[in-house]
Amino acid sequence: MIVRQFLHWLRTAPSGDRAEATSALARAFLHSDLTDNDRAAAEGAMIMLLDDPSPLVRRALAEVFAGSENAPPTVVHALANDQPDVAEPILRRSPLLLDSDLVEAVASGEPARQAAIASRAGLPCSVSAAIAEVGSAEACLVLLENGAAETVPFSLDRIVQRFGHLAAIRDAILSRDDLPAATRQALVVKLSETLADFVTSREWLPEDRARRITREACEKATVTLAAESQEGEVRPLIRHLRESGQLNAGLILRSLLSGNVELFEEALAELAQVPLTRVVGIVHDRRGAGFRALYDKAGLPASTFPAFREALEAMREEGFMFEPGSASRLKRRIIERTLTRCESEAPDEIEPLLTLLRRYAAEAAREEARLFCDELVADDAIAPDADLHPVAA
Repeated sequence: MIVRQFLHWLRTAPSGDRAEATSALARAFLHSDLTDNDRAAAEGAMIMLLDDPSPLVRRALAEVFAGSENAPPTVVHALANDQPDVAEPILRRSPLLLDSDLVEAVASGEPARQAAIASRAGLPCSVSAAIAEVGSAEACLVLLENGAAETVPFSLDRIVQRFGHLAAIRDAILSRDDLPAATRQALVVKLSETLADFVTSREWLPEDRARRITREACEKATVTLAAESQEGEVRPLIRHLRESGQLNAGLILRSLLSGNVELFEEALAELAQVPLTRVVGIVHDRRGAGFRALYDKAGLPASTFPAFREALEAMREEGFMFEPGSASRLKRRIIERTLTRCESEAPDEIEPLLTLLRRYAAEAAREEARLFCDELVADDAIAPDADLHPVAA
């Protein structure tokens, strides 16, 4: 009887009043002690309300039923497929939606719908993967900021590939404690590409020079990242570099000239498909036996071999393994020694290599001078200034 009166009243009531009454009916369905007949009548009325022309009415249903396991499934699924502002509470909170329902909703391509799903507590990795694959930038950002979502490294890599050029996405990913080194390196590449495009579009630098500068900056950051990575992360990083076409002679030479022997050895082992223990034995053999064969098997260019040979020989000599600074900074003495020895060979044939080594030498000299000045400033800050404290006469 009450439901019949309610239906008659709906025909003439304004939309705001209908929304309030609908919310009350939904709460009564969940929390009141209704008879079976009244319950069935109430559910029928709410199914009819799914066709109400006012989104306020349908939204009222969604807000009441969003967090309840006892909500009528027919109503919940219909609301989940309604327009985004109506479906949002259901997509964000309803426990009645299956993972397959959520994946299908993500595939709809509507950013608001995707963002609502991305904010769900305890979001499973299958749904996170769907968002990473086809979700909007907004949805991916919501997913990254959702600490209760399960996200596997592959999904993070896919977000980097699609939206790594966006600063908000980069910041959200870099703030994660569980970020693999390979993903961090991919973000570095995206940032480098974005900066190169920006500088080129402004015509501040020629495109070739901008690309070279950003590429070398990216290689420098990669060596630093490898030096600071935890044990066991270098090999996945090397594989990522190879798969992305970045494991080249320039990067490997920079790692060696920075004293990052681990990265150098892992790179050779990956390229030559030789066990790491065998590579370590060859690299540390003072006679240099077998290194040329290993180098050729790795597929590295013959034109850069003199630099690798001389750098290794210099590092084996006493004192060069103890250069100041971590394994992320170019070692000036090693570079100058390598450059001097390479210059004694046929310069015309290795001129590009000599140019690269000279750039490395200049970079190392600037970094060394910068550190020296920083130490001087630090010492002045610590030492008392006599002029500021004159002795009383």
